[in-house]
Amino acid sequence: MTMNLVLQGPQASSDTLERLAALARPARIARLGEHALRCEDLPFAAPLREQVEAAAFEAGVDACFIEAGRRLTDFGLVAMDMDSTLITIECIDEIADMQGLKPQVAAITEAAMRGELDFAASLARRVALLEGLEASALQRVYDERLRISPGGEAMLAAVRAAGLKTLLVSGGFTFFTDRLKDRLGLDHTHANLLEVEDGRLTGRVLGGIVDAQEKMRTVERVCAGLGIAPQQAIVVGDGANDLQMMGIAGLSVAFRAKPVVRAQASVALNFSGLDGLLNILA
Repeated sequence: MTMNLVLQGPQASSDTLERLAALARPARIARLGEHALRCEDLPFAAPLREQVEAAAFEAGVDACFIEAGRRLTDFGLVAMDMDSTLITIECIDEIADMQGLKPQVAAITEAAMRGELDFAASLARRVALLEGLEASALQRVYDERLRISPGGEAMLAAVRAAGLKTLLVSGGFTFFTDRLKDRLGLDHTHANLLEVEDGRLTGRVLGGIVDAQEKMRTVERVCAGLGIAPQQAIVVGDGANDLQMMGIAGLSVAFRAKPVVRAQASVALNFSGLDGLLNILA
């Protein structure tokens, strides 16, 4: 199989990129910008991939192998996780901080994202700890702490320009996905609904929990509605609960992800912003 190798990193020097490219012995090299290049027409082999990826990771560079000729316009949908993917924070951890419980909740979140805990059970445990918190804390988190991940808005602009639809599917909460949908012009969102009574969180989620299987089903439903196969979707995630939806995608992207996710994704962006996707499919 003939592959291309995209090397990129926000701090990558030309010398570093060229040194890494030499490991792959490409037929040609194409410059993609000041901090990115593409090695073209490589005879792909697993040992080569392992060697290049290890050297690149040590150098702070993303090394992404992809079939030659693949372009953004080959796809019809970009589906994204929210927490620690499209945005830089884990919303539930920041909400818990308003209760003085961030360390306890963050530890559960981290274990769930590594795949060590059942996601639905872990979410129920974390949400229960929020009981009694004023619902206004959610707005404070949105206003004061929520930030779009580097390159996120540039990636979304390019995706829209190429005619792709967007889906934000999250094990987090509709309070945030609804606002991000309006703010970023997203086409579809799906997340958990926190129950609020008398202006305070009850510590419960209304309806079914958006776990790994529901994330996958959501990608399937949206693709069906668009008249495309899941193989025409790009799915971006960082945690173990993203693996099922990443597994049905035509291209899965691990973004600043846990090791279990990096190991199974088509490509990984460990250092670049979300707009690194654009170089991979240039």
